[in-house]
Amino acid sequence: MVVGDRALIVCVSADVAVRERLMRQLDPGGVVLLCADLDELREILFPAQGSVLPGGPPEGLLVDQVGFKATWRGRTLPLTRLELRMLGCLAERSQEVWTYQALFTAVWDGVYLGDSAILHSAMKRLRGKLRATADGLEVETVRGIGYRLAVRL
Repeated sequence: MVVGDRALIVCVSADVAVRERLMRQLDPGGVVLLCADLDELREILFPAQGSVLPGGPPEGLLVDQVGFKATWRGRTLPLTRLELRMLGCLAERSQEVWTYQALFTAVWDGVYLGDSAILHSAMKRLRGKLRATADGLEVETVRGIGYRLAVRL
């Protein structure tokens, strides 16, 4: 399968080590979908209606990375610059699942070496702030792959 001008690589394996080894061997610019089982793959390819937003930020979300400000339905979100960058990435392509590698590279401007602890920690803080101040806006985890932005009604 081709996404834009890049090939889509799909790996279904219950073994986390196999998925991590595959990620280390691939070009960081590629589009990779890693799943633990076929049910997870189906959930990603055919999400429940209304759970995933169309491309671009959802209506009501404004992320101004130049002015370091984000608002959800008119309410300012108290985010750090790092959290703002993460939310901005997720919002710009909210229909897509951001792999750990792609999100790490976009937010930290660095090379992803396979250790996602710093990303998970930052995402935990962002989720906490969204739960407290942005009713209905949340970050979904796609197990073993990455994150995507969702609006819950």
